Amino acid sequence: MEHDIKELPAVRLAGLRYKGPFGPGIGEFWREVFTPWQKAYNLLDRHTYGVALDNPDTTPPSETRYDAAVEVAADYPIASPAIESSIPAGRYAVAAFEGTAQQMPAAWGELMKELHSAGTAAEGICFERYSANADSVPDPATGIFKAELCVPVK
Repeated sequence: MEHDIKELPAVRLAGLRYKGPFGPGIGEFWREVFTPWQKAYNLLDRHTYGVALDNPDTTPPSETRYDAAVEVAADYPIASPAIESSIPAGRYAVAAFEGTAQQMPAAWGELMKELHSAGTAAEGICFERYSANADSVPDPATGIFKAELCVPVK
């Protein structure tokens, strides 16, 4: 999978946590829980992130955690039920993704396999970054959307 190596800045996030099997439940969580919360707190038109906190290959599906989050300023007051988190600055492999939610796991698998085979993957959190424009919202007719898959590298 084609990717670039980029230095990404640290990002402060406000988000909501999903716990359960990765897959269709995450898409439902974005539609039914995160996006309405984001709208209610007037946090639209900002980069959003999907942060996988556990490796689905080594964590039982019922225990995997995933944060749907939005970038916020340092002085933004984060109130419950939201949680504060961050993405550290650093070197990341960044791959462009365009497809459906059903195609996302295969894209992640391909990128991770390539980085591990090359010996360049590093410890740290992996995440999806969605732009603030309409490209990141699934097309109602096709389900296709755009995102960046980001993996820390050495």
